[in-house]
Order: sequence, then C-alpha cells, then structure tokens
Amino acid sequence: MDTNNTRTLVKFAALAIVLAALVLMEEPTSITACNINANHLEKCRPAVIGDNPPSPIKECCELLQAANLKCICRFKSVLPVLAVYPSKVQALLSKCGLTTIPPACQALRN
Repeated sequence: MDTNNTRTLVKFAALAIVLAALVLMEEPTSITACNINANHLEKCRPAVIGDNPPSPIKECCELLQAANLKCICRFKSVLPVLAVYPSKVQALLSKCGLTTIPPACQALRN
C-alpha cells in the first residue's frame, strides 16, 4: 500500500471513530462534516441497515438534500465499520429524490 493510500485509510478510520463516538455520546455535541450535523445522521441510519430497511423519513431526505454528497462519498469505505450497508446508501439517495449522484457514490457496493 502506498503512502497516499495509507494516509487516506487513516483519515477514514479516524472519521469512523469520531462518528461512532458521536452516536454513542449522551451529551449533545455537534460536529459538522460535509454540510451535515453529525448528530442528525441517526435520522438516516434505519434506512441503510438491515436486510429490508424502511423508507427514509422526511428529515433524513432533507438532511441529504442539503449535504455535500461528493464529500460524503469519499468516506464510503468507512460505512462497514458503522454497520451500514454501502449498497443501501445509493438506494437511499434515490429514494430521497437525489438524481445527481456523484460517481464515487454510484460505485457503492456491499
């Protein structure tokens, strides 16, 4: 693995740890990444986990519509650490009516 890939992997791992910690924290702490308040990510979680996830709620879709998708898609390799099915993310974006999906998100797979 070259140095650039190692650095990228370390960044993704750090982001995963931060996001996981935010989900587990009881105190309201707000970190914004990719135009998304990390505390609000839980609104979308049910729609991307499990074998037959439910449709996303309105608040989830509003969150994604305001997000910087190109930025979010850069972190797709972290999704398995967060117990999120990557293939469900692309479906979620479509269910929320997002038609301009960045190429990095179009390649999401389990």
